[in-house]
Amino acid sequence: MAGLEFQNPLLLLLLPLALLPLLSNQRDAIDFPWTHWLPADRTGQRIHRLWQTVAALTMALLVFALAGPMSSENVIERIGRGAEISILLDRSASMDSEIRRAMPKDYQPKQATQTKNGIARESLTWLLAQRPENRYALTLFNVVPMRVAEFTDDTGILQAGLDASGVGRGPKETNMGVALLAAIDTFRQRPYTGTRALLLVSDGGAKLDALTRKRVSEGLKQHQISLYFIYVQSGINTPDFDLVGTDVKTRSEEVELHLFFKNLGTRYQVFQADDLDSMGEAVASIDSQENQPLTYFEKIPGVDYSRWMYFAALLSCAVLAAIALVRLETLD
Repeated sequence: MAGLEFQNPLLLLLLPLALLPLLSNQRDAIDFPWTHWLPADRTGQRIHRLWQTVAALTMALLVFALAGPMSSENVIERIGRGAEISILLDRSASMDSEIRRAMPKDYQPKQATQTKNGIARESLTWLLAQRPENRYALTLFNVVPMRVAEFTDDTGILQAGLDASGVGRGPKETNMGVALLAAIDTFRQRPYTGTRALLLVSDGGAKLDALTRKRVSEGLKQHQISLYFIYVQSGINTPDFDLVGTDVKTRSEEVELHLFFKNLGTRYQVFQADDLDSMGEAVASIDSQENQPLTYFEKIPGVDYSRWMYFAALLSCAVLAAIALVRLETLD
């Protein structure tokens, strides 16, 4: 059962002030030379005691309300199916460009195109809707990584982050190494409760230095993270990873990054997407693979009771006003 906490507990020191209405008050006393001949006013005495009690209760309620009472935060264990997936989405300027395919011939209609960022956002939105029980973290990156959301099953927060990634244009440069380390860091100090995956969506690559390679490799193995790379192809001249050999001396950054991932010794799979359909197939394939029993803990925030205290104090004030009217009519 949730306990009771106070946001401003020092204000509870004002609670003894609630005893003031119970003290004797001679302001409304009427002087009589001899009171034994007066009949006992039992009704008036009851009304006076009721007024004192309600006044003391009102002051106590106001003190409690100012102290900010709330229930304690709860942690609930939940069991579902899915995985913990840390999404690392490229937000550089190149992702705002359209995917360019072969030029259509004169007699062929021009094909509709979409931006790479738009295709990625639409496919990831499908994943959020398809697997709401997954735990997702979202990080955008270009020059620096931008942590949008820690691990959560609140798809509304994640969707807002994806929508925000479609606003404006990012810089041309990217720092893939720092972004990968930031995405791996989202798993730090989290208990292992099910399968874990890092989903990188980018149209570029990088030639990482030795230290960054070592840290990425150690992080993936230490936290038991599977790595998925959705490479968004820019056009017909982009490299095809299926045709790349390991003996090529002159390699592009995309190929260099792919080969580094391939030789990590951890679970790795690459997908090449050049339109919405291929992107959707890649996301669906990842979804089918990362669908194991998952245990996770959900934090239930505390409930603020102060507004109910203020409402009860308001009702008590109304009762005091009614009692005051009765007393005035009695005196008249």
